[in-house]
Amino acid sequence: MKSYTLLFFFGAALLAGSCRKADVNTGSDFAKIEEQAISDFVHVVAIPGYDELKTKASILNTAISTLNIIPTDANLDAAKIAWRDLRVTWERCEGYLFGPVEDDEYDPETDTWPVSFNDLDSLLASSNPLGVDDIEALNQRSLKGYHPIEYVLWGKEGLQTAAGITDRQKQYVTSLSLHLKSQAEKLYSSWAPGGGNYGQHLLNAGKGSTLYPMKKDAFLAILEGMLAICEEVGEGKMKEPFDTQDPNIVESPFSGNSVSDFRNNITGALNVYKGKFNDDGVGLNELVRAKNIALDNEIQQKFNTAINSFNSITKPFEQAIISERIQCQTVMDALEALSETLDTKLRAFIQQNITD
Repeated sequence: MKSYTLLFFFGAALLAGSCRKADVNTGSDFAKIEEQAISDFVHVVAIPGYDELKTKASILNTAISTLNIIPTDANLDAAKIAWRDLRVTWERCEGYLFGPVEDDEYDPETDTWPVSFNDLDSLLASSNPLGVDDIEALNQRSLKGYHPIEYVLWGKEGLQTAAGITDRQKQYVTSLSLHLKSQAEKLYSSWAPGGGNYGQHLLNAGKGSTLYPMKKDAFLAILEGMLAICEEVGEGKMKEPFDTQDPNIVESPFSGNSVSDFRNNITGALNVYKGKFNDDGVGLNELVRAKNIALDNEIQQKFNTAINSFNSITKPFEQAIISERIQCQTVMDALEALSETLDTKLRAFIQQNITD
């Protein structure tokens, strides 16, 4: 009797669960997923991402200050680790490349590339002041942000030593890191409720938002951010150096970090699709899966194929564009396939199914 009873309740539970799963296709449940996906994009993805960015920017600034006070190779290595760690977060945050990061130009202000070491050396050799305000006022954006810091920490050939960092370089890299920290704090504040509260525009999509009059507009903006970084990596960051075979226009040439940058960009876009940053939330994948499981499988498969394809590149990208061209082309082909699916199939899904 007990066994039959357990089987009965187990079967009933399965039936109830399957009914709830099927109910997701009804308008009311689909609308609930829409609301949760927008909320989780703001509260699980965007704001936590920018919060982590400002925290890691502060860590980098502290590491650079420590290096300047105690110029040992161990402290130089610690600063390099902090720079790479900050880059992971920044590149993943580029998976949602819209809103203040673009409108208020935080992206070009901190991550303009390529960087000319000749221009950097010229600035360092000049008598121009290098305080934080002076860095802020520089018109040439490639002279501020992540990559000039990278240049000081690694050097032109990646062979920098702590003893080799000059007083002028110390002043420059300190001001650069303070400026970068300030930019990260402002970017976070632009989204946070206590600051510019950009996230509220998305939360109010379809409910009076001037930026997003319909919920569809919010999801299209999220899509455009994902698509923008996928296309930027494949058609810009990779293709331009690949076509010209010019290592001088690679994104992070001094540290050899470019392939990691690229991979984290696409990982960031996948995180957006899945509604996650460090924590898991509800994303576009839940909406797509509710109505078109095959499309969700296709999108996730193409994301994973693109991300895993980077593993075939075994050398720094500035070398790979010369000696691993087949592998580089394979990655670019995977990114093109991913971008095409996002731009056509996912866009069509949003247009057809997010009807407010």
